[in-house]
Amino acid sequence: MTATKRTSETTRASASGGFTAEERAAMQERAKEVKAARRRPGAAQEADQLAEVLAKIAAMADVDRVLAERVHAIITTAAPELTPRTWYGMPAYAKDGKVLAFFQDAAKFKARYATLGFNDSARLDDGEMWPTSFAITELTPEVEQRIGDLVRRAAG
Repeated sequence: MTATKRTSETTRASASGGFTAEERAAMQERAKEVKAARRRPGAAQEADQLAEVLAKIAAMADVDRVLAERVHAIITTAAPELTPRTWYGMPAYAKDGKVLAFFQDAAKFKARYATLGFNDSARLDDGEMWPTSFAITELTPEVEQRIGDLVRRAAG
């Protein structure tokens, strides 16, 4: 399939209110994740999930892979109680079975940049409005510190 055809299909799906090919692929990945979780509960499942997270990171384009590897290291150091797993095909980190944070590479939905996102179970509430997703273009020491702080706070 050519890039032009993919783009026109994506545009048609979005314009008609349907799902894009990328969104459908993410939903299919999520269905596989749910089925796999039912088959192997417990420690074996956690080992499989970590292997899947590392495989997803390894398959990313170089720029995003470097970011994802470092974000993974920051998250697992800042909140070792979180369980790495995939979520809609993205590296994610769960607490008590609920995904708290996830890393979305730019290619996932053809975005300009990678993002670190937090779900509503993350304890980031700050008044009436607060960010739940952060664009990442470079990991400076300050950005790494902020990610660690956010993850610790989210895992609270």
